[in-house]
Amino acid sequence: MIPGALAAMTAALLSGREDWYRRIPLFGFFGALGWSFGGSISYMQVISYTHSGHSPSVLYGFACLFVIGFLWAATAGAATAMPAIFSRERLDELFPAIIAVFVGWTVQDIGLAWLAFDDSAFRHENPLYWYDTDWVGVTVAVVSIITLAAIRRKWDEGCWLVFYMAVGWWIGFLLLVNILGLRMTPPRGDSWAGVLGMVGGLSVFFWKRGEREILWATLCAGFWGGFGFAFATLLKLIEVKSGWNTNWHSVLEQTYGFINGLGIALVMWTLRSRVPAVNENRARPWINKFAIVFVLLIVTYLNLQKNPNDWIKAKTVPAALYSIPAQVWFAGAYVLLLAAFLWIIKTRPAFIPQTALGRGQLLLLIFLWWMTIGNFERAVVNFAPQRLITEGVIFLNAIILTFLIVQPLAPAGIQAQPFNLARTAALGIAVMLLTSIGSWGIERAIYGDTFAGHGNLHVRFGPNGPSAAPTPGNPHP
Repeated sequence: MIPGALAAMTAALLSGREDWYRRIPLFGFFGALGWSFGGSISYMQVISYTHSGHSPSVLYGFACLFVIGFLWAATAGAATAMPAIFSRERLDELFPAIIAVFVGWTVQDIGLAWLAFDDSAFRHENPLYWYDTDWVGVTVAVVSIITLAAIRRKWDEGCWLVFYMAVGWWIGFLLLVNILGLRMTPPRGDSWAGVLGMVGGLSVFFWKRGEREILWATLCAGFWGGFGFAFATLLKLIEVKSGWNTNWHSVLEQTYGFINGLGIALVMWTLRSRVPAVNENRARPWINKFAIVFVLLIVTYLNLQKNPNDWIKAKTVPAALYSIPAQVWFAGAYVLLLAAFLWIIKTRPAFIPQTALGRGQLLLLIFLWWMTIGNFERAVVNFAPQRLITEGVIFLNAIILTFLIVQPLAPAGIQAQPFNLARTAALGIAVMLLTSIGSWGIERAIYGDTFAGHGNLHVRFGPNGPSAAPTPGNPHP
């Protein structure tokens, strides 16, 4: 959610479009939300396949990484493009349903915590475990919008959006995993199938409404993200061959993130000159305020709430202060911050810029450095030279972004042009085949049948496959 919000707000700030400046909080909201879904997909074992030295598993691993990357980035491309294309009235109409789902998920988390359902390494023993997927959350989303519609006696476009995504999720999961028995990375989770169905449901939703621009953004970002995940893994394997000992997985994550950022930049750069100006007619003022609170308070809290546990493990903070757990102190501090931010939003003090561009720049700067400093606070208690490849690079990126966001581009000239979805899809499929086969060939040329290391050995097929317990000494079939 962090890079999703950063990329979307940065794209809007650098667009040169005054209509996008006024929607920067909404870009942050939808950018964060769009990138969040892919995080439920299991991928570490798929990466391990590409390290295995087992030829079919290596090819399979790169192909599956492309699929995972596509699914992760496709929802992100769609969500990031929505504030750039939807009228303000249509955009605002989505929020009641989205907030209803948030409420439902919050109640779900509280209920599962109260029932002491295990969410750890032993979650497979949980009675709600079903191929380690998010089926409970998807069901809760549907119940939430039905409840909302019953209360309001209205089924609006937001409810339809959630409904299409949820039904698509269930179709993908039931058909691919439960009926056809297709499991990407057994015994790991199969959320990939649900997310694939969800992308399908999202695409049908936009297709029926004639939103070709958002469909193009979905495909373009998706195929770019698929290429990015597979290619970043290949680069990692090439870099590992150098013999240098560092946190190569972090290098992979940051490389993939960088490529995804380029994909969002490509999508938004194209849209800035090809979609007409969006209006702010009949805007609901509370929507922007909610988006600001979501980006600055909710996204940061969801990530930084993990800090106290790391501080406690490092013995830099006691588990309890005056008999109150450290996590409660941390949550209490955020409640006070929420109160302060709500007061600032209400009173609009003099330090809040008068222009939409200035307010957007301030929002992004606060969010950027809030997360950069918060991340460093987590890592500093166990800092080591290897952390420079993560925290050091994050700090450098924050400095570069600080320079970028104060240099908006000149206004964009808009020339509406149709988007060729068939050509985009055909090109993307060709890129998938070339990336998967090309990465497999390069990896085989470098490593042959040798296990690349830097991870556990996992083989997808043959006697050393998922049903076996492979060790580095076992020969490959």
